[in-house]
Amino acid sequence: MSSTHSLDSGSTAPLAILREVFGYEAFRGPQAAIVDQVTAGGDALVLMPTGGGKSLCYQIPAIARARAGQGVSIVVSPLIALMHDQVGALHEAGVSAAFLNSTLDWQEALDVERRTARAELTLLYAAPERVNTPRFLELLDGLAARGKLALFAIDEAHCVSQWGHDFRPEYRALAVLHERYPAVPRIALTATADALTRADIVERLQLQDARQFVSSFDRPNIRYAIVEKKDASTQLLRFIEREHEGEAGVVYCQSRKRVEEVAQMLADAGVNALPYHAGLDAAVRQRHQDRFLREEGIVMVATIAFGMGIDKPDVRFVAHLDLPKNIEGYYQETGRGGRDGLPADAWMAYGLQDVVNQRRMIDESPAAEEFKQVMRGKLDALLALAEATDCRRVRLLAYFDETYGMPPDAPEGEERAPLMHCGSCDNCLSPPAVWDGTDAARKLLSTIYRVQQQSGIGFGAGHIMDILRGKPTEKVKQFFHERVSTFGIGAEYSETQLRGVLRQLIAIGAVEVDAEKFNTLRLTDGSRAVLRGEVPVRLRESVSQPAPRRSRRERTGGATTAAPAAAAALDTGGQARFAALKAWRAEVARAHNLPAYVIFHDATLAAIAERAPDSLEALEGISGLGAKKLEAYGEEVVRVIASVK
Repeated sequence: MSSTHSLDSGSTAPLAILREVFGYEAFRGPQAAIVDQVTAGGDALVLMPTGGGKSLCYQIPAIARARAGQGVSIVVSPLIALMHDQVGALHEAGVSAAFLNSTLDWQEALDVERRTARAELTLLYAAPERVNTPRFLELLDGLAARGKLALFAIDEAHCVSQWGHDFRPEYRALAVLHERYPAVPRIALTATADALTRADIVERLQLQDARQFVSSFDRPNIRYAIVEKKDASTQLLRFIEREHEGEAGVVYCQSRKRVEEVAQMLADAGVNALPYHAGLDAAVRQRHQDRFLREEGIVMVATIAFGMGIDKPDVRFVAHLDLPKNIEGYYQETGRGGRDGLPADAWMAYGLQDVVNQRRMIDESPAAEEFKQVMRGKLDALLALAEATDCRRVRLLAYFDETYGMPPDAPEGEERAPLMHCGSCDNCLSPPAVWDGTDAARKLLSTIYRVQQQSGIGFGAGHIMDILRGKPTEKVKQFFHERVSTFGIGAEYSETQLRGVLRQLIAIGAVEVDAEKFNTLRLTDGSRAVLRGEVPVRLRESVSQPAPRRSRRERTGGATTAAPAAAAALDTGGQARFAALKAWRAEVARAHNLPAYVIFHDATLAAIAERAPDSLEALEGISGLGAKKLEAYGEEVVRVIASVK
């Protein structure tokens, strides 16, 4: 991983580095304060949403400290794909960087270690497992002894917490960095952490004296929608065809088998879909990931084994066919959409079996009861979000202790009022009708009780609802359940309504599902309050999906090769220039073995296409076009623009 780098010397001023190396005129949000804190040698804990520019918060201090003669910065990163792309992007920007991971052969790894020992690198990326090895610590000892260990950046810091959604035990050992090198500043970064996880990060990484920077968790460009699961595969296909034809997306499923089935279903329907899960051959997984990153319009159907560290900016939708474990996981996964700041959808299909499955996984876990209780509380918060009839964005932000309309990173002294509606989630766009399900809930609970009392055994949801609705099925007759006093007293309710009621009763803990006894239902201590009418049960009406947006074909007058959203505002000539620049970028990306967005983001190409520069001077000042890229690609870009008639 070597390259010619001309920008490792120069100004140590962060803003000058931002402009010179990365081609951006100004910092966003709290970036400037974070960069100043770390560049000056202070510790920092940074919570910033996906797409908020976290990497610059440690890359710029690393460059500044390297230019000041303070040596190499170590970036702890959990994923090989992320290391490869970030190092590739730094090379494109003219910064000396490398990674140490299993993709290197022995000689290549030895070369990186030697360059690190000589402090020839500005940034070195490594996984936590490697950082904790005696060989790597010996390398760090040598740097520290010569005053050439500049900074530790711990990315995806939520992995250190057992309360987080992606706990990795090897992260716990990173406390050794502070114990062994107390004078070296550290910055820990994550896009997702509730108050409990945040406190755990501070304790585990010994960041008690670190300054905390908490950005708004709001992703205003993401539209949230949660639909009642009926035929999830068909619902997903309809959603993609109507709203995201030909666009990149990620579909999350809980099981490997389901991933394979859904990917095949989408492919059979003409969607460019690929599967990804830990059970696939490693070479197949890598090939599928590379295609997703490098090609346009790929839909990746995956388990949560796919996603963390994926920097693809133009993912236009993230869909969940199964309920995640908690809001942190949901937020992290949906956050992979719309990293470029342009509109994206977070769509989820949710049903009764999702509640049953997640409850069962917690209850059957070998973990301690304290841990299970925390996990149940996190699941309850997600269920409340799924069942909500009010603004989903307000609820989502409230989970992270943020009041919508009053972000924690708002300028001091700025007066704002809390907002109750975002105007862009499904509940705001199509407010659902709500009905009082308290009577139905009491009848359901009574039926569960009386059936258990009569038969001495429990029964599943479908059978209980058949009794309540007065359906004389063979099973009902077999057990003489038409004689139960509640038989038929809920005939006015549809099965869909009763499933919604039962889903909420399970969500609030008034009903338990006994997985060891064929998913039979049983009452809990929480049932009493509902039976006495002390706890109201209010639910959304089961309604058909809202009117779809026009398909991509309809939106573009019959063409399915419309320019990406970044270029939508360009005139006909601008669109032609943009298309030519994209074709040129694809060639360069292939030659460099990098995703196209690492060369230039769509937004940068759109800005170039709009300006139509006829000289290198005319290219200067375009966002995302730093000095090294201007030097490397400027003449080619001008040539491409001139070739468009």
